[in-house]
Amino acid sequence: MGKLRMGIIGAGGIAQDRHIPAFLKLANDVTVVAVCDVNETTAKAAAEKFNIEKIYTNYRDLFHDVDAVTICTPNKFHAEITIAALSAGVHVLCEKPMAMNTDECKAMIEARDMSGKVLSIAYHYRFMKDSQAAKNVIFENEIGTPIVARVQALRRRKVPGWGVFTNKELQGGGSLIDYGCHFLDLSLWLLGSPKPVEVVGKTYNKLSKMPNQVNEWGSFNHETFDVDDHVTAFVRFDNGATMLFETSWSANIKEDVERLSISGETGGIDLFPFELNQAKHGMLFNSQATYIGGEDNPGLPQAQNFIDACLGRDELIVKPEEALEVSRIIDGIYKSSETGQSIKFEVSGK
Repeated sequence: MGKLRMGIIGAGGIAQDRHIPAFLKLANDVTVVAVCDVNETTAKAAAEKFNIEKIYTNYRDLFHDVDAVTICTPNKFHAEITIAALSAGVHVLCEKPMAMNTDECKAMIEARDMSGKVLSIAYHYRFMKDSQAAKNVIFENEIGTPIVARVQALRRRKVPGWGVFTNKELQGGGSLIDYGCHFLDLSLWLLGSPKPVEVVGKTYNKLSKMPNQVNEWGSFNHETFDVDDHVTAFVRFDNGATMLFETSWSANIKEDVERLSISGETGGIDLFPFELNQAKHGMLFNSQATYIGGEDNPGLPQAQNFIDACLGRDELIVKPEEALEVSRIIDGIYKSSETGQSIKFEVSGK
């Protein structure tokens, strides 16, 4: 097979900021041949900006032109478009989160199985240099068996005031499903992809429903705000590991915090930045890397891995079965918050 013919479905921010530029830099392996958006003006603007030949407003019309698609639509349409594309014999890279809920994720995997095509989810935090370094360190048994993950993905007064991020019908949620999902995925990957067995969580949105908002990322209507802006949770896994999790769009904190810490039996890691903490030889070591090789833009290795998988040259780094577990935890947190109870999952993950 020669170059992969790529189509972009949803031509707005993330398509233009990350995906299309990445594919254009990998021109030896892929050609972006078509762009689709329900808003024809947006599709035309993207096509003109990146010199893309074909424009569509109905995603089904582009399937005969492409070998693969990248889906950058609101979350509500991820499952529908993914299943249609796979059924048409087209590979799919779908933006995160995988879908609105676990049932939709399962349907996407079933469509993948029936089609024999590649399906991956764009959890690009796995492709960051710090993340790759941490995975390698854990694989080399530098911290022993991972036990406890502590996660903070917190922004100070940065509710996205653009797009549909605060629209529950189109997105399914707020800070958890949009931002925290990256850190859930990264944590599970570094922990060795355990299955969640129990979660207790609480979501909040009282702050963003108050008038006279002070918000760095544009304005939004506090009266119609109906998604979460704060989330806390505790997750227990089938291998005995646990996770303390916190995410927010609008925390009243001193400054933004992106921190992922994993404590293992013999050592631990901290991200971001990457640090290795060990206890050995009767001493305690805190090690920082003076250099981490790799690509600064995680969108490039993400795109390359997807292309290589489609061309049969490599395995996926982000598998849909793993992304499903992220959505399972998200569903559990929302349900736990609604019911005031812990949510237990079948250990089999069915």
